[in-house]
Amino acid sequence: MTSKRDRAIVVSALKHAAPYIRLYKGKVFVLKAGGEIFADAAHTVRFMEQVGILHQVGIRVVLIHGGGPQSTALASALGLDTTFVEGRRVTDGASLNVATMVLNGQINTHILAACRDLQIPAVGISGLDAGLIRAHKRPPVEREGQDSLDYGFVGDIDAVEADVLRKQLDNGLMPVVSPLSCDESGTVLNINADTVAAAIAAELGAEKLILATGAAGILEDVNDPSSLISYIDRAALKKLEASGSLADGMLPKAAAIEAALANGVQRVHVISYKYPDSILLEVFTNEGTGTLVVNDIAGLTPEEQGDGS
Repeated sequence: MTSKRDRAIVVSALKHAAPYIRLYKGKVFVLKAGGEIFADAAHTVRFMEQVGILHQVGIRVVLIHGGGPQSTALASALGLDTTFVEGRRVTDGASLNVATMVLNGQINTHILAACRDLQIPAVGISGLDAGLIRAHKRPPVEREGQDSLDYGFVGDIDAVEADVLRKQLDNGLMPVVSPLSCDESGTVLNINADTVAAAIAAELGAEKLILATGAAGILEDVNDPSSLISYIDRAALKKLEASGSLADGMLPKAAAIEAALANGVQRVHVISYKYPDSILLEVFTNEGTGTLVVNDIAGLTPEEQGDGS
């Protein structure tokens, strides 16, 4: 039997969440989840439970997933080398086969299975479906004093056909998007999931882009977990990047954040899936748990600039 104290806590929590539910009901949230979340069954359940609550209170969620750790593990098991440059994966033909198996076959399917258990009406798609993501193969990148770098079968985005997602959202469904796409001739391409999430968020005019990762958020000092930045704007983020303060894995995220904000997304959140209920705390409380990135700090509400927000 629930105690009076427990009942009071529940009622208080609902009252505090109600203004946020009213504010965000019917709005689009684009949520990008790193592959490491889905490498562990318990993390998957805890994460998807939170996503389910967003859906159930009327927020229109699009979930984009990565698959880096699983791709690296499978490549290693097959005797393949994995190369990263500035946090981005180089994808040769064999690595592309691995990415296709992991992203479209393993992770997307596991997320949909978790959604079935939680009664979330999810639909699994990739950038190839109905031309959702139109892309081209990234040309070799010239590097000063070094040989040019060929990323292989890595795609750069030309356009997002947002109506493919809107039709699903309008029918009460939650798209679960794998970041694979192809070029106009049908060559399959691997695209960084943060990049895909930013492009989709911009095209949908999303209220928020939430990047869920293993890191607590954006750190002022990559070696000091206590140096978490609660809120930051684009200019300050660029300074951090220029100073070398961002770890390699955060560089693609910084580029995605910049792209999202430059193209109309007002709020980008970087949170840790390891922090209990981090999505719910970030969305339904002033304090939040990670880093909020905006175009200009002057545009933050007093609540967002409050204690630890």
